[in-house]
Amino acid sequence: MEGAAGPEGGGRGAAVEVREQVLGTGLLAARRPLVVMLSGGRDSVCLLDLVVDLRGAGLVRALHVNYGLRAEASEEDQHHCERLCERLGVALEVLRPLRGPGNVQAWARNVRYEAALLLAERDDALVAVGHTATDQIETVLYRLAASPGRRALLGMPAAEGRLIRPLLGVTREQTAAYCVARGLAWREDATNETDAYARGRVRHGLLAALRAVHPGADGNVLRTAQLLREETDLLEQLVDRELDGETSIAIERLGELHPALARLVVVRLAEGAAGPGAFVPQAGDRVAEILELAGRQGRAELHIGGLLAAVIEQRRLRMVKIAPHYPSPARDAERD
Repeated sequence: MEGAAGPEGGGRGAAVEVREQVLGTGLLAARRPLVVMLSGGRDSVCLLDLVVDLRGAGLVRALHVNYGLRAEASEEDQHHCERLCERLGVALEVLRPLRGPGNVQAWARNVRYEAALLLAERDDALVAVGHTATDQIETVLYRLAASPGRRALLGMPAAEGRLIRPLLGVTREQTAAYCVARGLAWREDATNETDAYARGRVRHGLLAALRAVHPGADGNVLRTAQLLREETDLLEQLVDRELDGETSIAIERLGELHPALARLVVVRLAEGAAGPGAFVPQAGDRVAEILELAGRQGRAELHIGGLLAAVIEQRRLRMVKIAPHYPSPARDAERD
């Protein structure tokens, strides 16, 4: 389904407001090439048009992933992105991946981030993602429900390695207003308006309920995440000091640390092994098991979830990725 675009020139102030907000972040100050992740929705359309306006089309490349999950709608999304990139003079890369195993949203996320980062490394570029303040609120609330601990409340950082989120201070309503002011149409994913996925339930149920409790709910959630992220910077410095650039830690030293710092160290090691953007808070809950395991002779290994294992070898702890287990066709046939 396609979102409406008004006449170019109407509501021009909305476009100026978003532009100034993004310029104020400083995320687009460096004259580096950009890979924009383009779904065709209002946020990514806004982002692509904005970076082309600020940087020029020659420094911008777009990536669209056609997962083929919505039949004709997926094809229409791709065609919309092709037309938009042709209009803006931007080179477009289209990826049509084969469906992988496991949770569909996790698979789709991994596919698009891996593809974008590969493109970026080729040109020493940054990857720009259209996450907005509205996405930030939903992320914080979802993680609060699904993951224990302070980390759940931090939300998404504005910059993370090659990844930048220039629209993180802009709401979804503002990106729509920007598109209308610029005469840009966008695609609507019908599943976003349903409760089929957890994020939809957060958006239409939980967030709506919080707004009913207090009209400043959105701003309060964002401010809490910002304050906690600032405080986390101090804690991360303590972790940096303990690891000193290493990807492992001596078991004896781990046992000496304050329990809170030990949790942070283990989580850092786990997320470093998992890769960019990984969120593995459950690793911090396994410190006691890891220390107990260290009492055994020789090499020891503990699966901690998220396709990760804690490995103790030569009295040092490190984290490694483990391959997913796929049932054999014979066993699938037996189950059928």
